[in-house]
Amino acid sequence: MSRQLLAMALAPLLGLFILGIGNGFLATLITLRLDAAGESPVVIGWVSSAYFIGLALGAMFNDRLLLRIGHIRAYGSFASLVAVTVLLQALIFEPWAWFALRLVGGWATVGVYLVIESWLLTSGDQKVRGRLLALYMISLYAAGVIGQLLLGVTDAMGETAPFMVIGMLASLSVLPMAMIPRVSPLIEHAEPLSPMRLITMTPTGVMGSFGSGLAVAAVYTLLPLYLQRVGLSVGQVGQMMAVVVLGAMLLQYPLGRWSDRHDRQIVLIMIGAFCALISAGMLLLPLSTWVLAALLFLLGGGVFALYPVAVSHAADRAPAGALVRMSQGLLLINAIGSTVSPPLISPVMAWAGDAGLFWAFGAMSLFLVGFFAWRRSVRPAPVPVAPFAPSTPMSSAGAELTVTEELVQGATEHEYVEDLSHVVPEVDVAEPLVGPPPPDEPHIVFYADEDDSAPAAADEPERAEAFGGEARR
Repeated sequence: MSRQLLAMALAPLLGLFILGIGNGFLATLITLRLDAAGESPVVIGWVSSAYFIGLALGAMFNDRLLLRIGHIRAYGSFASLVAVTVLLQALIFEPWAWFALRLVGGWATVGVYLVIESWLLTSGDQKVRGRLLALYMISLYAAGVIGQLLLGVTDAMGETAPFMVIGMLASLSVLPMAMIPRVSPLIEHAEPLSPMRLITMTPTGVMGSFGSGLAVAAVYTLLPLYLQRVGLSVGQVGQMMAVVVLGAMLLQYPLGRWSDRHDRQIVLIMIGAFCALISAGMLLLPLSTWVLAALLFLLGGGVFALYPVAVSHAADRAPAGALVRMSQGLLLINAIGSTVSPPLISPVMAWAGDAGLFWAFGAMSLFLVGFFAWRRSVRPAPVPVAPFAPSTPMSSAGAELTVTEELVQGATEHEYVEDLSHVVPEVDVAEPLVGPPPPDEPHIVFYADEDDSAPAAADEPERAEAFGGEARR
């Protein structure tokens, strides 16, 4: 990566890192404070869901504001709103007020992500997008781990101190963006595919994305409630949540690469069974500190790997021209799952006790296993067309980060083998379907492992960039 590109990407990544430290433990803090005030799990669930409602709304509409005022002013506006909503939560303690503030905070937070992701997308071409995505993921997860570890430290400073620290971090995150002399234009991004079209194209991808939203939202909002009620202090809850995020960061890529070498539907079945097994362990095993940490580490790895593997499976079936719209549609499906998760699972905890969280986790996981197994019996998964790319649900622009050069190449080659025009009728395939490539045309490889020395065709980057431009229109 060139110094110029690194300099362009450094500011948004630094802003993301600073903001992410505070945002990393805000959901945990809100859950613990509501529980300490005696609010029921149902109330906690509804307040938690407000954030995800805001995320979904912002992902659909914030790009219009960004087009009007530009990246830097938009970032300053969104980050200031994040700071204001957090500081108001330190002054007003009413569940209905916190619901409204979390709704606005979610809307503003996804606006911040939209600015950062679109900036990264326009900082370099598709050849470096994989490296930009890796830096993005490292910044996001590292900030999450540090934020959770700061929970106990800031809570010991006083009741309002954690909210003040988060507000200050949100304000400080503006500085790297505001000090950059250049403004980057917004990418052109397409409307996401409708849920019905997605269900027709990839039922497994839709169910995997929805199930991931259910599970990840429950981890962020209801797992801290469980941990506090089993006797952990605020600092210990932060440490255990950091272990969950660390498991997500370290295990997502190995599980994804495993899916490159096997039927992705089998991998999804195994991930679902793995999460069900971890849930059973949380219910049945004597939970010492080390056993609890080990189980939560594995749970984070399994839950957070579900979404990117499901998206990779869906991409194996999509035409090249529909990759971006498909990714954005699955992102919205994931947001819907995140929104309904706390209101659905919190009544189970109110009825069955704290362990109801893992009864719900186990039931969801077993349902996913059954659904994935049924889909595989109906329609076996296609051969993976490109290497797995780790991803995390954020804004609709971030979906384009996962549309890598290899993915466009693989999808284009797949269109030669199988006519995919019926999958998304309003999206033409990248080239007319005339059967296999002509003998005089270089064959596009799907992807190669590190030990595969077969060189790609010389003209592949140009073709991939051309098709990438088509995918973005």
